[in-house]
Amino acid sequence: MYPPIEPHDEGMLDVGDGNLVHWSVSGNPAGLPAAVVHGGPGSGSSPRTRRYFDPERYRIVQFDQRNCGRSTPHASTLDADLRHNTTDHLVADMERLREHLGIDRWLLFGGSWGSTLILTYAERHPHRVAGIVIDGVTSTRRRERDWLYEGVGRFFPAQWAAFRDHVAPVSDRTPAGSADLAPANAADLIAAYARLMGSPDPAVRAAAAQAWCAWEDTAVSLEPNGVPDAYSGRPDDAKLAMVRICTHYFANAAWLEEGVLIRDADRLAGIRGVLLHGRFDISSPLETAWLLAERWPDATLTVVEDSGHTGSDTMRTLIREALDSFV
Repeated sequence: MYPPIEPHDEGMLDVGDGNLVHWSVSGNPAGLPAAVVHGGPGSGSSPRTRRYFDPERYRIVQFDQRNCGRSTPHASTLDADLRHNTTDHLVADMERLREHLGIDRWLLFGGSWGSTLILTYAERHPHRVAGIVIDGVTSTRRRERDWLYEGVGRFFPAQWAAFRDHVAPVSDRTPAGSADLAPANAADLIAAYARLMGSPDPAVRAAAAQAWCAWEDTAVSLEPNGVPDAYSGRPDDAKLAMVRICTHYFANAAWLEEGVLIRDADRLAGIRGVLLHGRFDISSPLETAWLLAERWPDATLTVVEDSGHTGSDTMRTLIREALDSFV
């Protein structure tokens, strides 16, 4: 990766509804503009991410999506009204930021939830996209959501039971002791966590966030080169914001028609894409990346054999090489 650099410009963009979105720009002011679209949803941007870009050849734009990172109000408190935080809002924020910075077209880079937002933006504004690099392809279909928060439990039944039992204790099950436990599916489970994350009791919110992050850590725990405590190890405020925003988005299937991003991938025709996906990504299986590549003729898919959802040295090298290839 390239050496660490600091932003040479940053600010807070008023995007309406009482929300301010933090943004920063680093690298060469005359370089190819590139927007880093972070994951989560609600994880916030990381200074480390800009080290994938050649600072002599890129103008690197980073921003914290609504209510996370350094954007305000922060979702770790109930002052943040998440009714004004949807996929449509985030796409509009990206367009507003592009215009604010005077950018005509930019390259988009990100992974996980970031790839869902990238694909949504690019399919709606293809003439504003100079290229796309994705590491870890997701489209937030209900099929993908249900796999992560229910299907993966087949690999980790005890841990999934603990995840479920945090919102469905034994005393609340009907009939008592039944094997058919409520909530019965991933959608119900996520909705229950969303309700806990909206509790006025900070202790309830903190406990729910910890239980959610413990499950997320479990889902990536088999990765050979993964990051331990990738979710639980975050600062408390960051965990609260991420889990509150995650449950808000996933309870609503990101306000996207099922399968729309793969179905409409032909709108990306003429945009070069590089798709990188880890073979060991249990939480977001390779299927979605493969389906997208089948529908997007200008994209190439590389399966990274030693990587999962949280990456590997090979994945990081391939990301850097992909970004280098655009300049």
